[in-house]
Amino acid sequence: MRNLTLILFATILFYSCKNGEKKTNDKEAVEMETAEINDMETNAISNSIEVIPIEHATTVLEWNDVTIYVDPTGGAKAFEGQNEPDLILITDIHGDHLNIETLQELTTSNISFVVPQAVADQLPEAFNSQLKILNNGETTELKGIKIEAIPMYNLREEAKDFHVKGRGNGYVLNVGDQRIYFSGDTEDIPEMRNLENIDKAFVCMNLPYTMNVESAASAVLDFKPAQVYPYHYRGRPDVSDVSKFKELVNAGNPKIEVIQLDWYPSEEY
Repeated sequence: MRNLTLILFATILFYSCKNGEKKTNDKEAVEMETAEINDMETNAISNSIEVIPIEHATTVLEWNDVTIYVDPTGGAKAFEGQNEPDLILITDIHGDHLNIETLQELTTSNISFVVPQAVADQLPEAFNSQLKILNNGETTELKGIKIEAIPMYNLREEAKDFHVKGRGNGYVLNVGDQRIYFSGDTEDIPEMRNLENIDKAFVCMNLPYTMNVESAASAVLDFKPAQVYPYHYRGRPDVSDVSKFKELVNAGNPKIEVIQLDWYPSEEY
């Protein structure tokens, strides 16, 4: 009888321990799953990039607590309601990319500017201490963002004087785990076609200054960004057909997402 009692006690103790262990394991599993979900949500937030079109080539990017202005033009009025910039990138010397009056109107005294030498040469001396000058092929890191200067230039003989090789910069921004490309003013140059692992690409297309939609689509199909934003598509006298650009890209590669934003909010097209 005593042996039977001991056996029953041991059995109850064993199952109690097993149940306690199961509850502990279940609790740990729930905690681990919750932690993984929280990590995923944190990563999603840290990698979230908001794209705000201002006009033509002028763009605002929001990432975490960093605000980036690309080719700011239009005066302070164009940026009403936007966060003040932490970083400014300028691609070229033309007025739709470099507008000194806009830079002087914005609050920029404590921020860095990434510019090619040709832009630096045209800026007032008051900005000199804030400039990070990049030549084609050079890189820098600011605000936790690696910035690569990419060539931008014309290929057509009749357009070569518009944008000569080495004067201006396109940029690749390594933001979180994403690579973002701004073409600046360019045609479908080999340096664009050979880009790799681009998540967001901002690609110009306006004649006679840059390229047509067929050339732009052809280049995009070569470097295969996950998303492409047609921008800088107003020319003279016409506006490029961004719907046709989308058709050409998706006919060649339906996996590339073409995102059409309103880059000309003040005009009817």
